[in-house]
Amino acid sequence: MRKTKVIHVHLIFEKRNCYFSSITAIFRHLTEEQIGMKRTTLSHNTDDTILTSRAIIRKSELLK
Repeated sequence: MRKTKVIHVHLIFEKRNCYFSSITAIFRHLTEEQIGMKRTTLSHNTDDTILTSRAIIRKSELLK
């Protein structure tokens, strides 16, 4: 069974959900201000769920 990485970003104030395959992809579409965290900080974070003042970020895998 193959697993595909997915990162769910819920923008709290915009009431919007976005799904990405990598941290790089997140910052192609959203700014650090929208997320409430710098790219380098998010890249080094190993938690599955990250809560900032502006977003909830969940890292998980899709089963294929």
